[in-house]
Amino acid sequence: MSNSPRLFNFSGKTLDLSESHVMGILNITPDSFSDGGELMSENGEVYFSKILKRVEIIIKTGAAILDIGGESTRPGAKEVSSQEEINRVMPVVEAISGNFDVIISIDTSNPELINLCQKSGVGLINDVRALTRKGALEAAAESGLPVCLMHMQGAPDNMQDAPKYNNVVEEVTVFLEDRVKACNAAGIGNDRILVDPGFGFGKTLEHNLELLSRLADLQRLELPVLIGISRKKMIGLVTGRREKDRLTGSIAATVLGVMNGARIVRTHDVAESVDALKVCNEILKIS
Repeated sequence: MSNSPRLFNFSGKTLDLSESHVMGILNITPDSFSDGGELMSENGEVYFSKILKRVEIIIKTGAAILDIGGESTRPGAKEVSSQEEINRVMPVVEAISGNFDVIISIDTSNPELINLCQKSGVGLINDVRALTRKGALEAAAESGLPVCLMHMQGAPDNMQDAPKYNNVVEEVTVFLEDRVKACNAAGIGNDRILVDPGFGFGKTLEHNLELLSRLADLQRLELPVLIGISRKKMIGLVTGRREKDRLTGSIAATVLGVMNGARIVRTHDVAESVDALKVCNEILKIS
């Protein structure tokens, strides 16, 4: 990849996407697959002191972006109500934006929450449903915020039932192309769009491995690519490791993704991913 600057504006904060950066995960949920319940109880209590300590560590260890989610999208997860998601996320956003200088991403498909993000210090809307939920595309366009469009076959509660593709790479790419066109028609320019192939979202192990090996094919979209592969089931199926023990496999997959074009890596393991990306970025400068 060329080492010429490609500055991406996250609502006032910029990153040079000629090299790769880490997005740290902050799940304000009781049931996310790897870290659910660490920052929020089953009865809805948000642990603010733990959250602020976690955020401080994430930033100090090198994350450029903090991705905050209030709805679990693990396989089989049920949707939460719009108001419940807002109640989880917005107080945390306000606490973080008032105390830390970091790009804040909101992992949401909720148009009401997107509407609230515009004046809350948020820099990115990261939507696993690619702004297909009713009202989400219009809310994102109105917000003026950048968006990340992810591919998912089905919905979280059924996406892993029996995913099928004739050509997974081509079908994922075409879906993302179509969503980019929808965004353009709504007034969201390409300078505000990232894309994510959606590892683990309606895909078998074979589909995920094919996507990772051919991630460079997404470069035809001419848009920055974000990947979320950290601790996922595909890593467990290959290594035989449980969620908390998938660091080495996750880093290996991350390096492959970055060397094949990913420019933002969403991860639970920030410090280790930052070190891996430093090596990748130096190699990419001379390749």
